[in-house]
This record gives sequence, structure tokens and C-alpha cells, in this order.
Amino acid sequence: MNKTVNINLGGIFFHIDEDAYLKLSRYFDAIKRSINNSVGQDEIIKDIEMRISELLSEGQKSDKHVISLKDIDAVIAVMGQPEDYIIEDDAAPKYNYNQTNTSKRKRMYRDVDNKVIGGVATGIAHYLKVDPVWVKIAFVILLFASFGSMLIAYLILYIVIPPAISTSEKLEMTGEVVNISNIEKKVRQEFDNVTDKIRNTDYEKLGNDIKYSAKKTGDTFGEILLKIFKVFAIFLGSILVVTGIFTILSLFIGLFTLGSSTFIEYPWSDFINAGNYTDYPIWTFALMTLFSVGIPFFFLTLLGFKLISPNLKSIGNLAKYTLLALWLVSIAFLIAVGLKQASEVSVENKIETKQEIAIAKTDTLKVKFKYNDYYAKDIDDRDEFRFVEDAAGNSLIYSNDIRLYVKYNENTTTPYIQIEKSAKGNSFSDARKRAEGIQYKAEIVGNELILDNYFVTAVKNKFRDQEVRIYLYLPKGQYFKPDYTISHFDHSDSDIFDPNFDNHQNYIYKADAYKIECLNCPNEVKNEEWENENHSQEDTIKEVSVKINGKEVIKTSVNLTKDKNGVIIKNN
Repeated sequence: MNKTVNINLGGIFFHIDEDAYLKLSRYFDAIKRSINNSVGQDEIIKDIEMRISELLSEGQKSDKHVISLKDIDAVIAVMGQPEDYIIEDDAAPKYNYNQTNTSKRKRMYRDVDNKVIGGVATGIAHYLKVDPVWVKIAFVILLFASFGSMLIAYLILYIVIPPAISTSEKLEMTGEVVNISNIEKKVRQEFDNVTDKIRNTDYEKLGNDIKYSAKKTGDTFGEILLKIFKVFAIFLGSILVVTGIFTILSLFIGLFTLGSSTFIEYPWSDFINAGNYTDYPIWTFALMTLFSVGIPFFFLTLLGFKLISPNLKSIGNLAKYTLLALWLVSIAFLIAVGLKQASEVSVENKIETKQEIAIAKTDTLKVKFKYNDYYAKDIDDRDEFRFVEDAAGNSLIYSNDIRLYVKYNENTTTPYIQIEKSAKGNSFSDARKRAEGIQYKAEIVGNELILDNYFVTAVKNKFRDQEVRIYLYLPKGQYFKPDYTISHFDHSDSDIFDPNFDNHQNYIYKADAYKIECLNCPNEVKNEEWENENHSQEDTIKEVSVKINGKEVIKTSVNLTKDKNGVIIKNN
């Protein structure tokens, strides 16, 4: 069994077995000997350590991974052997081309050594292998062409693209192989640049001062952009926090009130319960809705606080996963409830009752609607539905959803009515049962048909689109006198029966030839009906010509009209 050693390499801790540690130590000793007395020796060793640390981190399968000889051999294969390089002060390193080149890769960094503002343009130029001047010119053109919005893009790139700090990062930025030779070469080059600057200080003082000022200005500009971004982040975060807190509080108050209707009797409790088609209590809907809507807004609120204060401590993974699980459960519950609600009104069924009206054709059938003064105070007091109590104290659903259809039937000699009660349910039997629960009354008193303008049903039947439809069939020659009260409920086909109730006058109609016509309506009403009926039967002709043996002998362009018998009439 091999011993393991904990080492700190490039600021990262590794678990390494003893054999691998000894080989890595010998490798570093050989590198130190190969670059002994070289310029920037310590900097070279530091950069090599960081590069080896990166390679070992990439090869780790987990935090508990132990570095073995195999891992060290893989690193050496990438970095190369120290004896492969001849490093002299007056000559560039000679590279052994038998060495592997697997470590060559290119990444985008900001070039902070040659920056003017933030090094973004120069870094992109290195990545694209173009002159930095062209990239900078493109940035300036886009700045004006985008009316300043390019500043936001530059700021985003400044934040997203990391700076090239270490020697390895600078080599990756330019696409060079990160190995011992290039690291040593890069360090020597940087030291030479510093030496040249010091040597030429007297000649380049003015240029260096200008360059320093430009960099200083660029740093200041970058700081200003960063502050603007921070201010915008705080503004956006404030909006998210206010919106999130307001939404969560509104949800909590509204849904708490809704859910408490299960335990507290509110004026609207009956409406809520009648609309609940499932067996689940209302408070479960309120709770699941709070989770499904409130949890996303809670995380939006946290995001707002994070934008305002980036150092804000996280709520922890346990809380996050718990809230996520609650959200998923609530969404699944609401979907299931929605499907249940839809299935409860998926089928419609009806029941019909037929009643003949014993009246002679010579008599006039009168029809009117009446209201119940226990539930309403006049015929115009109507509601689609509301909750009422009868004289015995029973809770009922009250509705004025009544429709009357007056029709002509030549196959009968006696007028009759069909009362159709319909409702919806989760099956035909369920829908029929709810339709049977509708209480509606129509009575015949002498030659008068009296219809209720409402129906009621027990609250337990709930809202299921309950409706009452009344079909009144009149035989040929039947006289008919509708009361003005039917105007609120009449839905007859206007081509068959189009009643007139001017000034609440009750006119007499007669069923004849598939139409129920008014006998004593004012003349202007009759004329209007006659014009509407005959307008479609007349065709206007603009020109007529007569030909004999193919030769035109008469031609006229005056206005002509063809009546319903096909006779052409000249219009004046």
C-alpha cells in the first residue's frame, strides 16, 4: 500500500501517492537545474507550477482523486522533459519537435498588458489573429452606429471575458503551446521588455507618460462603466424586490381569504363552492396556487436582493430543493384539478316534457312570462344566476336563463309546448341527473300559457350550465297574442316570428305558410316587413336589348326591375 501526500501546487491542494510525489519532485528539480541562473527563474518556476496544477485539476475525476504515476506521466508528456530544452541567456530555447503538442489550445482573454480601456478589443484581436487596430476601429464605428448601445455590449464583454494574468493564460490568449519552453521564453521576453524600457527611459519618457495616461484614463472609464452597471443592477433589483414582495403579499392575502371560506361563511362562499366541481376543499386550491405562483416570485425577489447586494448569503441547497419540490407538486396538483374540473362539464344531457294546449283555432292563444315576487320585484329583475332561499329556508341556485322559441308546425292541429331542461356533468347519467334537478313551471289557464321567467335548483347540483329552453309550436291558422314580457326571453328565428312590442302593445299574430305574421301591427311596421321580404326577390336590370335574326333592333339603358313573377318593370 502506497502512502499519500498532501501538496499545495499553484494554490491548489492535491492528494498524491508517494511514488508520484517523488517523480514530480525530481521533475521540478530537473527544471530548476535546466534554468539555473536564467533571468526570471522564480517567475518561470511559479508559472510552470500553475500550469501543472491546471493539468492535474483537469484530469481529476473527483475531489477525492489521488494523483498517481500515470497522471504525472501525462503531465510530463504535455510539458516536456527539461533536458529537451537548451536554455541560454543569449539564445532562444531550442524545442525538441518529438515532444507532444497536445497542450496547445486557444482561449479568449482580455489583454491587460496592452489595454487602452479594458483590454477587450486587444484580447479579441489575439483570438481572431488580426491587428488590434482593426478591432478597435470596429468598436468605435459600432459605438456610433448603435447610438451608444455598444457600451452595454462592451461592458458585458468586459465582465464575461477574464483577464490574462498568468503566463499560461497569456500563452493561451495568443494560441501558443503552454510548456516549459514557451513559459521560459515568455518570462524572458517580459523581463527584456522591462529592461529595454529602463534602458530607454530618457528617450521614451514622453511616450511612456502618454501611454500611462491613456491606460489611467481607460481604467477610470472602465470603473465608470462598472459603476453604471452596478447602479442599473441595483435599480433592476429594486424593481424585482418590490414586484416580488407585492405579488407574494397579494397572493397570501387573497388566497388566505379564499381558503378560509371553507371555515368562515363569507357572502361569496356559495359562489366559490358551487364552482368547485371536485371533492377537494377550497383551501387546498388556495395553498397549491400560493406555491405554484408564489415560489417563482420568491426566487425573483431573492434575485433582486442579490443584484442589490451581491454578497448576500444564499438560502442553501436544502431550501432551494425543498421549494422546487413544493412547486412541482403544486403544479402537478393544479393540472390534475384542472383536468377534473374540465371532465365535470364534458358531457351535456337533457330531459324534455311535452304538453298540448287544448284550444280551438278560432281562439287566440295568449302567452306571457311571470316573475316570482319572493325572488324578484318585477319582470326586469333578472340574473344569470344567484343564490336565494325559499320560504322553507332551503338554499337554491336561482337563474333567469330561460329562452323561448316560437315555431310553425304544419303537421299538427293543436298547439303544444316542449320544455327542455339541460345540464352538464362528467357522464350522461350525471348530466341527466342534474337536469332533472331543475325546477321549472309552466301552466295553462284557459287560453293563456303562463311561463315562469326563472328556474331554481339545489345548491348541491352546483353550476353545470343549467338551462331551460321552451319551444312553442303553432299549427296553421292559429291565432297568437304574445305579451310584451316575452321580449326578454324570445330567441325565435326572425324569419318565422319577429314580434313587435312598441309601447308595450300586444298585437295579434297568425301562423300561416311557415311564417307567423302580425295582423294588426301599424302600417309602417307591415310595410317594413313587406319591403324586407320582397327586396331579395327583385333583381335590378341596367340594360335590355332585343335582337331579330341576330340584329339588334331595340336597346335601352333605363333602370328596370324584375319582380318575383319575372315581369320586367320600368322604374321612373
